[in-house]
Amino acid sequence: MTGTWDVGPFDNDTAGDFGVSLDTAAPGERAGIVDRALARAVDAVGCLDAPGAEEAVAAAALVAGQCHGGEPVDPVHGPAEPLPDLTALRELAARALRRVMAEPSELMTLWSASAEDDNWRTQIRNLRGVLEPQPPEEQGALF
Repeated sequence: MTGTWDVGPFDNDTAGDFGVSLDTAAPGERAGIVDRALARAVDAVGCLDAPGAEEAVAAAALVAGQCHGGEPVDPVHGPAEPLPDLTALRELAARALRRVMAEPSELMTLWSASAEDDNWRTQIRNLRGVLEPQPPEEQGALF
């Protein structure tokens, strides 16, 4: 895929541009930018286009990075400027990832034709695992 160099949420040109837009925005506007990227994916009618899905995955990774068990986003490819608390967007981020992985999704179709499809799907599953934690009864007892 053109403009994609790996399976991570910020390993493509669209997500890199999204990170730059966050860095150049006023601090008070950054949460809204993340919120709108997630909402666009959730509200997409018909086929979710690849750029919209790539932004949603990047935005979801930023939210997941602030949640317990989440991996911080690498500032080399993601935004370098500090972000506000995005954890209130957790449910929206999970819904956006579900939409990215539901038909029709151009990004999912593009990855399915790639040798890295399994690795990309693992990345999405890992993000969803942070954003959609298992209910306590499924986690096992902690003794």
